[in-house]
Amino acid sequence: MIEIKVPTVGESINEVTLIKWLKQDGEYVDRDEVIAELESEKATFEVNAEKAGILKTSVKEGESLKIGDLLATIDESAPKPVAKATAGDLPVLEKMAGSNLVGPKMESPSLPAGKKDLSESPLKATPVASAIIADKKMEASAISPTGFGGKILKNDVLDALSHPGRIPGQTLFAREVKRDKMSNLRKTVSRRLVEAKNTTAMLTTFNEVDMSAVMSLRSQYKDKFKEKHGVGLGFMSFFTKACCFALQEWPAVNAYIDGDEILYHHYCDISIAVSAPKGLVVPVIRNAESLSMAEIEKKVVELASKARDNKLSMEEMQGGTFTLTNGGVFGSLLSTPIINIPQSAILGMHKIEERPIALNGQVVIRPMMYLAVSYDHRIIDGRESVSFLVRVKELLENPAQLLFGKDPVKALLEL
Repeated sequence: MIEIKVPTVGESINEVTLIKWLKQDGEYVDRDEVIAELESEKATFEVNAEKAGILKTSVKEGESLKIGDLLATIDESAPKPVAKATAGDLPVLEKMAGSNLVGPKMESPSLPAGKKDLSESPLKATPVASAIIADKKMEASAISPTGFGGKILKNDVLDALSHPGRIPGQTLFAREVKRDKMSNLRKTVSRRLVEAKNTTAMLTTFNEVDMSAVMSLRSQYKDKFKEKHGVGLGFMSFFTKACCFALQEWPAVNAYIDGDEILYHHYCDISIAVSAPKGLVVPVIRNAESLSMAEIEKKVVELASKARDNKLSMEEMQGGTFTLTNGGVFGSLLSTPIINIPQSAILGMHKIEERPIALNGQVVIRPMMYLAVSYDHRIIDGRESVSFLVRVKELLENPAQLLFGKDPVKALLEL
């Protein structure tokens, strides 16, 4: 009998939560097969079977466990069960038993020209209900069917019309309350956000950037970029590059307080805020200042995919020096992001929106984005934070400077 215990996942982590069993009690598991998902205060990780055999679970989903607690046992002496024939094995069985094992295939009668096969219609509704839906141009998904077999009745349509905006299937004037246990990850996010607000002298400065040049460059080269590098050309690489140059010019923004000392970083480990199924996670792009645009985009895709699949490791979420967060993907026009401690600053990106601006004495329409930098005023002065943000704006509005951080003509003239 093999005991599977909760593994050590980090120096400061003493408790984890069993999220779900991927293999059930009494089920046969192969060696190294994933049997369960555990969640710590920082990440989600998997537990593998050390031996093949029959699994005997010891705890239930949702329970909190200490490091070293018994999770399950595996009876390695149990024989592997013989697989039963399934419907997918019928072609093989036909060859073994002969062609007359399965009857002849029946052909569907063809429909006359111009006639529609109602059996394949996605809308199941009575004729009166269908007429009202077509007349009012309603979405069938917004109607709760009460008829037999999920058919939409006339009263269902009238009810949806009289209560617009109600979620289908929701009981009128319902007052249910659902209570869920807060996950370890959500507890950590909550604790760190409150700690950031209470322990830093946080202030936010704003600016706006004209995204015309970046958007034009992307439109011109996105196909060639994808063909050459195998990854799309997104906005994140432009912002990461711009921030790396600005951080090296204003090192206090890339530093943080360590006791009575200020720790300056001569590299840029950029944390990227990602909304994962379990909550907000912030994986890190190491030495972003040394990466090309394509390398940054590949790393963003890799980390975002791991975050969505809960595959991020502890190392991938530790040690960032500056954070980027993009609320614009959710439609945010303006916000004040909270510092990701122990870092001292965070840049908030927002929705690109066409707005009228004054340019050379004329009113023109440009795709504009508001930028926000929240910073710890204990270490970063107003001059540094504002100058940092202005530098990011300058680089984004003149993306040719992202090649080596200077205007090409000024670099040529050594100005």
